Amino acid sequence: MTPFLRKILGMNWVLVLVMYGLLIFGVFMIESAARHLTISKELLDHYGTVGGYYAHSQKIWILLGSAVYFIVSLSDYRWIRWLGIPYYISSLALMVLAMVQNDSVYRLKFGTFSFQPAQLGVSSGILLIAWLMQDLPKLHRWFALPFVRIGIIGTLAAIPFLFVMKMGDMGSALVWIPVSIVALLIGGIPFRYLSFMALVGAGCIPLLYFVVLPLVSKRGPERIDIWLRMMQNKEVDIAGAAYAPHNVSMAVGKAGWKGVGWNATAEQGSLHDKGFIPRDTAHNDYIFAVIAEELGFRGSLLLLTTFALLLIQALFIGFYSRDVSGRLLVCLIVAVFFAHVFENIGMCVLIMPITGIPLPLISYSGTFVVICMFMLGLVQSVWIHRNAMPTLKTKPTEA
Repeated sequence: MTPFLRKILGMNWVLVLVMYGLLIFGVFMIESAARHLTISKELLDHYGTVGGYYAHSQKIWILLGSAVYFIVSLSDYRWIRWLGIPYYISSLALMVLAMVQNDSVYRLKFGTFSFQPAQLGVSSGILLIAWLMQDLPKLHRWFALPFVRIGIIGTLAAIPFLFVMKMGDMGSALVWIPVSIVALLIGGIPFRYLSFMALVGAGCIPLLYFVVLPLVSKRGPERIDIWLRMMQNKEVDIAGAAYAPHNVSMAVGKAGWKGVGWNATAEQGSLHDKGFIPRDTAHNDYIFAVIAEELGFRGSLLLLTTFALLLIQALFIGFYSRDVSGRLLVCLIVAVFFAHVFENIGMCVLIMPITGIPLPLISYSGTFVVICMFMLGLVQSVWIHRNAMPTLKTKPTEA
């Protein structure tokens, strides 16, 4: 059996099937969630519906992501991690370039192709952290000291975090918090250091909220204030700043067990069809509200169970990793996915403030789908290459 065929047969097919199950489910929900957007008449005539156009675009991104996924999966992650430094530097350079562009959402456009480089910072950061935490201590034992490892993780996380906050993308920036915590835990930082940092961090929360956050984000303090007021049942302006959180949570809460049905109309009681869920972002940031309203509690429960299966399977792979780098890589990727799922769904049920963050593998998000499949490809690579390739030993020749 050839090594290539051995890798194909040795893939974790549960991970593959769960990933593609979520992607296919996302295509169907995008078709319903995006049906109220506007496109040109030529595109409408070609695809039949607006939702059909966005669903087709998502399929193209999935095909591109599939190529990335299988290439990364079949490549040894020990070699991919060497891309950490150029990938990290390139992502920072693209974020700086996006900040100087005249674009309200900090996108980079190359002809008809556009993307938000903020998403590249997380994937490049976890790749670099996983590499450095294993290999730097081999250069000198000084790099194995706890405060040095804390400094490396803190620096690598803080730079893209501040860049993304400066771009106003609070949702993508917040992802770095659980990623950093997991990196410290898996990186072997002693508990006394973690406890001290937790106490210092808790004491800095008022300073960060009242001083730092207003400087780096214009809408962040307002969104958090609205969320806190709604959590305490205080009066908010549901026709103004609280419009989105109020109506999105109403759509989720009224759905019941079965929901109103896929692609439901206003006559069937769909708040999405009536326009109460913001139509410009229903197919990405608020897609869970559409899922919950149309498919009800059973559809939402099935989605959460599938995400749980995906993350548990990834942790299972991390447990069998052959080295610290693979274990860190898998755990940090799980932290990224968990943060996205928790924030996206949490803001739709009012346990998190409103943030612009997509639901992995489900939302219409273009390049983010490819990045998610790239990260899951790294997880698959850890599984395929969990056993070191045996070295051939030759017997000494007799004189």
